[in-house]
Amino acid sequence: SDAQLQLCLACRNMQRAEAARQALLVSHPTAQATLLHLDVGNMRSVLRAAEEFKQMYNRLDYLYLNAGIMPNPRVDHKAFYKGLFSSNVVCMFATGEGILTQGDKVTPIGLQEVFSTNLFGHFLLVKELEPLLCQIDHNSLVIWRSSNKAQRSAFSLDDIQHQKGREPYSSSKYASDLLSLALNRHYNNRGLFSSVICPGLVMTNLTYGILPSFFLALILPVMWLRRIFTNTFTLSPYNGAEALFWLFMQKPESLDPMAKYHSLTSGLGNNYTQPHKMDIDENMSEALYVKLLELEDTVRKKLRDEDLDIKTKN
Repeated sequence: SDAQLQLCLACRNMQRAEAARQALLVSHPTAQATLLHLDVGNMRSVLRAAEEFKQMYNRLDYLYLNAGIMPNPRVDHKAFYKGLFSSNVVCMFATGEGILTQGDKVTPIGLQEVFSTNLFGHFLLVKELEPLLCQIDHNSLVIWRSSNKAQRSAFSLDDIQHQKGREPYSSSKYASDLLSLALNRHYNNRGLFSSVICPGLVMTNLTYGILPSFFLALILPVMWLRRIFTNTFTLSPYNGAEALFWLFMQKPESLDPMAKYHSLTSGLGNNYTQPHKMDIDENMSEALYVKLLELEDTVRKKLRDEDLDIKTKN
């Protein structure tokens, strides 16, 4: 029942988080929902939030890693108009592949912002919550919100933060697919399991910011029509969350670590979940995991040194 579930909304914007909590309580008055301030792009925020969470709860069954940014997406208009009349038009709209480039910037601690927000902050959070996720009396599930745009071609082990490329979002999502596999390899025997979902093409503020509003108004009816033939056009956040809910109903140990679970919507508007094998391998997954562990040590040391400098100055 609703009263038996304890939901913690970990959000960067507390005003919007409270609005979401109130909306939840309207439809589910007996639900237990608390708020936690968390900015996964800020490593100090991650450490503080994890510590606060451990003081509030003594177990964690499901951890949904849904936060992400796609900064300053820009459209390559020439590629866009060319793609409209190609066989790749569906993929172009579903993933932005070939028409979107993103800018990126460096955080105060020296990490690339997209990498920090979409991947590393989540990784650090999982490591911090390890005592609650790894318990002998029950299994837990970490669920990564990936994307159709998670392309192997955008990711490089020699540049895991994507400092040199033009597709940091795609790189970070492919890295999350790799990391999920690594977490399963290292933590399954301790009761922690990891899965990846794709929400399909969902129209959110992130999507609306990519193309001009007048153009979106023109193509939206076409997109709804195309959904009759293309089940990845989930379009609404509710439909896109289908795989998130479906995974909640499964036993973590029964899930395929090599699969990405896709939210799909039929032409008649019926939602369902379907697994698709990911284009990943264990060697690359393990290599990324090792690099993230090394970076974790570096970041923690940098934070300690900064704290020491502050104490010395005071």
